[in-house]
Amino acid sequence: MLTVADCPNARPALERVTAALAGRQAQVDLVEVTDEAEAARWGMFGSPTILIDGIDPFAPPGAVPSLSCRLYRHADGTVLGVPDESALRQALAGATPQGRSVRASDCCPPQPLDVVGRAGRGRRAPAENGLRVVHQQILRHFAATGAAPDAQMLQPVAAGTGRNAAEVLAELADEDFLTLDETGNIRAAYPFSAAPTRHRVRLESEVEVWSMCAIDALGIPAMLGQDAVISSADPVTGEPITVTSTTGTVRWEPATAVVFVGQRPGGGPAASACCDALNFFTNAANARAWTSQHPDVPGQVVDQPTAERIGRQTFGPLLAP
Repeated sequence: MLTVADCPNARPALERVTAALAGRQAQVDLVEVTDEAEAARWGMFGSPTILIDGIDPFAPPGAVPSLSCRLYRHADGTVLGVPDESALRQALAGATPQGRSVRASDCCPPQPLDVVGRAGRGRRAPAENGLRVVHQQILRHFAATGAAPDAQMLQPVAAGTGRNAAEVLAELADEDFLTLDETGNIRAAYPFSAAPTRHRVRLESEVEVWSMCAIDALGIPAMLGQDAVISSADPVTGEPITVTSTTGTVRWEPATAVVFVGQRPGGGPAASACCDALNFFTNAANARAWTSQHPDVPGQVVDQPTAERIGRQTFGPLLAP
């Protein structure tokens, strides 16, 4: 849950979340956000903001990240500083919260988001056993060089937590924070790919990186707090698609571009289950044409604000302490 300092609704919201969980096991983090840039990185639309699997199920369409006081409209029309408990239960169960009218394009199908968000566990590695510090070092190395570090480079960081880098990498791979090749080298650490993909991201620092999918590419500017230019291509026509993020403002070319979010049946890590099925298209018609050619890949076409929100909320928090 995201709050600002001394937010009067923080504790009531935390109590409401605890009640909605009804004793179910879940990790609930309380994060104090201090500035607008951090709010944008986390996907905070006022205090308190409740993220479930990294996604704000109550995000108002077209809302701008901010530190302002958050208000929630309940099913009976009342407006309070915390969401209704029954709405929270439905959101935790993956249903549409009461009192909010949602268009088909306002949310992604649950299966792809399950994979993108590690089946509800999020993409931020846990702090225990050196996982987070090594994972964050990997992400920073990708951002600084455009390439993956090897285990030897990571050994000093891992040793500082009393562990061996190869062991930490294997555990991160088991939990689908990254993927390794047959020699134990990093093939990908979401959102980054060590090999060229359809999606190239040029950072404000002039470093160029490859992302695993369209959603990953959209999450990189928020994660790094940098401006970036994403270059991709329509899988159907090969036409170029450019997404430019400048101080939090995103411009899409062409303006009709959309993202298809899909998942191959059978489960498994995101790299094999959905990364090649999350692509930019120049328009919805091309996306539908692709889905008709790939009937084995269920999914949904999402609009630009929705795709941006998923990327921002999934990857924005990854480098937070």
